[in-house]
Formats: sequence, C-alpha cells, structure tokens
Amino acid sequence: MIYPKIGIRPVIDGRWGGVREGLEAQTMGMAKAAAALIEGTLRYPDGTPVQCFVNLGTIGGGAEAAKCAEAFSRENVVATLSVTPCWCYGSETFDMDPGTIKAVWGFNGTERPGAVYLAAVMAAYAQKGLPAFSIYGHDVQDLGDGSIPADVAEKILKFARGAVAVGWMRNKSYVNLGGVAMGIAGSYCNADMFQKYFGIRAEWVDMTEILRRITLEIYDKAEYEKALAWIQENCKEGFDLNEGKELPEIITGSKVVPADKDWEFIAKMTIIVRDILYGNPKLDELGWHEEALGKNAVAGGFQGQRQWTDWLPNADFTEAIMASTFDWNGQKPPTPFATENDTLNGVAMMLGMLVSNTAPCFHDVRTYWSPEACQRVTGHRPAGVAENGFIHLINSGATALDGSGAAKNAQGQGCMKPFWEMTEEDVVACLGATDWCRANYEYFRGGGYSSHFRCRAEMPVTMLRANVVEGIGPVLQIAEGWTADLPDEIHTVIDKRTDPSWPTTWFVPKLTGHGAFTDVYSVMANWGANHGVTVYGHVGAELITLAAMLRIPVAMHNVEAGRVFRPHAWAAFGTEDAESADYRACCTYGPLYR
Repeated sequence: MIYPKIGIRPVIDGRWGGVREGLEAQTMGMAKAAAALIEGTLRYPDGTPVQCFVNLGTIGGGAEAAKCAEAFSRENVVATLSVTPCWCYGSETFDMDPGTIKAVWGFNGTERPGAVYLAAVMAAYAQKGLPAFSIYGHDVQDLGDGSIPADVAEKILKFARGAVAVGWMRNKSYVNLGGVAMGIAGSYCNADMFQKYFGIRAEWVDMTEILRRITLEIYDKAEYEKALAWIQENCKEGFDLNEGKELPEIITGSKVVPADKDWEFIAKMTIIVRDILYGNPKLDELGWHEEALGKNAVAGGFQGQRQWTDWLPNADFTEAIMASTFDWNGQKPPTPFATENDTLNGVAMMLGMLVSNTAPCFHDVRTYWSPEACQRVTGHRPAGVAENGFIHLINSGATALDGSGAAKNAQGQGCMKPFWEMTEEDVVACLGATDWCRANYEYFRGGGYSSHFRCRAEMPVTMLRANVVEGIGPVLQIAEGWTADLPDEIHTVIDKRTDPSWPTTWFVPKLTGHGAFTDVYSVMANWGANHGVTVYGHVGAELITLAAMLRIPVAMHNVEAGRVFRPHAWAAFGTEDAESADYRACCTYGPLYR
C-alpha cells in the first residue's frame, strides 16, 4: 500500500552571503532528527514503522516552497512539520497547501530568532484560515545542541500520531452490514459525516449477502476448515443460560440452524465478513472476481438484532474476534467492528485504535454503582481504585478478547498490547480467560455464542464515545481511568443482576473534582449514549489532538491542561475556557474535508 507520510520541511533564512550558508547544517539536522524520532517511535496500524519524507534541500523562499510541495504531492504526504532554528520569510516559506495538516517547530535558542519566526508564521496561518500546531521548547538550547528536548519530542509525536491516523482513514470505507438496530440512533450511518469529517466512504451491504455467500460457498474452504478447527480447540464453551427454561414456541421454533451446527455457521460467517471488508484473492481464484475486491474498509459494523438474530446465530464471535489482536492465523491488526452496527461507536473504536494501536473494546455503559449501593446490595463497600464507585461496562458477548487483561507486560501485570507485541503466551492467556456461553434464546432466538470473561486486571484505559448533536455535528467524549478488579463477593453478586454470560469490565474514571468529573456519578450522568469504547492506556491527549485535526469538538474530558495539544489558533478563540474555545474553533473552521 501507499502509506501516508509526514513531510519534513527544513525552513531557512533565505539571505545568501553568509547567513543562509551558516544555517544549512543546523536546519537539516533538525529535520533529520525529527524524522528519526517519528520513524523510530511510531507505527502504522499494520505494524510498519511510520515513514517521513524529508525535503531534499532547505526552503528559503517561494520557489523552493513550491518545489517542496510538488515533491510532497508525489509521496502521499498528509501532514507537514516545518522546522527552523532561525528567522525565515514567513509568507514565502510556509506550507500553504489546504490539504495538509501543519505544524512548525521553532528552535528555542538565543543566537537566532527561531521563536520569532514561529510566532510570525503562526499569525500568518491564523490570518489565512490554516490551523497549525506550534512546537516550541520550554528551555533555551545552545546553538550546537542537536538533541530534541523531551517536551518538544512529546508534541512532535502527538502531532505525527494524529496526522498518521487522519491519513490512514482517508479514502477508506466504513462498511455497514445491515442497518439500524433496535431503534439505536447511533446505528444510523450519515454518509456526509463520514466524508466531511473523516474522508471515509460509507458502504452498505445487506445482511443477506452473508447468507448468499454461505449458500453458494463463496469462501475459502481451506480457511474455513482452519478457522473451525481453531475454534473447536481454543474456544471452550461456558454455561448455558437456557437450560431448565420453558421457552415458548415462538422462540424454540425460530432457531433454524441446529445448536450443534452453530460453530460451523459462525466460522463461515466470520471469514465471509472479513472478506467483505478487506477482500480475498482466493475468491478470485474461485471465479468470484467482484467479491475478491472487498470494500477497502477501515471499520465496520453488523446490525444483527433483530432481523438476523431472531432466527440465525448471532455475530458475537465475529465481532469479538474481528476486534481482537489475533485469530486462527495468529497475531493480526484489530478491526474496529461495531456491535448493533452502532456506527458512532464504530467511529470511537476506530479513533481509539488508531491512537493506541490496541484492540478497541465495545461496551454497554450499563450501570453506575455508588459505594453505598454496592454495600447495600452485596454487603461490602468497594475499596482501592473503586472506592468512590464504579461503572459496569458490559456487552452482549462481542467485546475484544484483549479486554480480559490476560496479556502480561514486562512487570507481569495485566495489560493490552499492539498486535506485534502479543506473544503466543498472551494469546493463550486471553483465550484461556474467555469462555463462550450459548446465547440467551430470549434475546437471540437464532442462538450463537457470547464471549464471556471478567477483566481481572487493574490497567489504565481510556473510554471514549462519538455522538452527533443537531446544530453541532459530531462531538467526542473522553474519560481516562482504570479497570478495577473487584473482589468476588462484590463481582459475583452484581454480575448476576444482569446477563452473566456477557463479558464484564468494571471502569473507574479519573476524577478532577469539577464538571463532568466531579464524581463517578457525574461521568455516567453526562455520557452521551448507551455505548462506549475502551482502549489501553491514557490516550485522551492524543485523542484531543486528533479531534482538533478533524475539527470535532470534545464535549467532556479529564485530561490535564498541560497534556492538551491543539492548533495554535485555538487560543484566539479564548484561553480561559478551553472547551468553549474548542467548540468555536471547530465551528469556524468546519470539517476537514469541506
């Protein structure tokens, strides 16, 4: 594939006769150091190191700036980082391409006025309606210091990570399998939103396409046999909620796939869904040329309820394994794939995965439990990270298996990892932490299996959700926090109050003492929908940077002010109330792909 690249622009004082010549080495040194930092730290979602393209020479004026832009256009450069240690002619040297995301690193040194250029060019960008990120070190460096200070490196990487995410999404597709599920407004796919804010094409595929491919055997039979054998060996079955129930005939008569054939149907369904999203050259060999192409997906979702699940096995396994960092072929990139085709939660899965490179876990944001309610129901008061209360995150059996927290880091602690760091031991542990309970026939008349695990790790996670608000457009909510491992005497009692065959995560947001993060209840009360996503780590700052690039305001977050990195022009919309300024800036500039 042609990877989205970060273009590095070494910008210089254009005056020949001693000034420019004396700055060439330092300017190119900054450019190469920035490229080395990005390429040595960041990876694309497929695990490949991020690529930079450093302009072959310094840029001292308009002619050289135009030549650089021409070179960048051939290299799929989606974002530019201009670097300089000195004064430059701003309107002659800046990146004026409205299609690229922009940042400028001005060297903080007293010998040359790099900071003066940085301030001047930021003013020019603001005047011309081109938002740009300003990068300026906190401490003065000596002229010969070629290192990148830690604070500068942090901003460069936040910028590059967000820009790569923008480039990775561009021109790909969100694939809707089915339509709106059970009246969930988030399942409505707004093609204009995807195109204008993300550069993504919306694709629709009726769920009957899966039945067509199963019936006509439009799938790789060897792959199917491999997947089924892996499932039978690794996916142990859990308890059956249906045992002992006297179910009415409307339920028992609706199951058309025999219970002992569910896994066979599900295995076929899963590889077919993957083929629909990404294509499969094996299908071309079988004579199915159109089907072999796929939909060039970056994310997708499956309606399921109810037109599918009222008579056919559910897609819980499909959704869970698509979003996980492994399947029967070993470690692989996770696919953001939304339960109930909640496209807005699919967007959250996609954004979270892109900034963290970890599996996106789909959840119902089910219940807030106060310490008092917990003690009343269980006889025990929560302690530790959950002492102020917690939120029950649960889903109808379709959460990525990585969410079990069974993988281990170097310290032996439960965690989630990028797929390229997952070991065989990690995969085995995640499979071992999960069993597959037969679907509750009262909910899923067609049967199937639900992934069932209990997250036993206490690990840092970020919960996020995209919502659409009339008059504003898409907005993002972010809550950094931790998963909690509640003691059995609390977990067991509460878990049984809802469907115990589904995966459970206990979430505790980081509290700030004000606004939506005054307490845990406030987080639950201000959450914008019934669904949310968690990804590993505290990546709220990275999500804020990405949202600003896409011109999507952040409705609530608990990220410390010092970690927030937005375009410099956002300060012109107000510095006292950053949330309001963010809304005004996003409204003024409009979506990225207007």
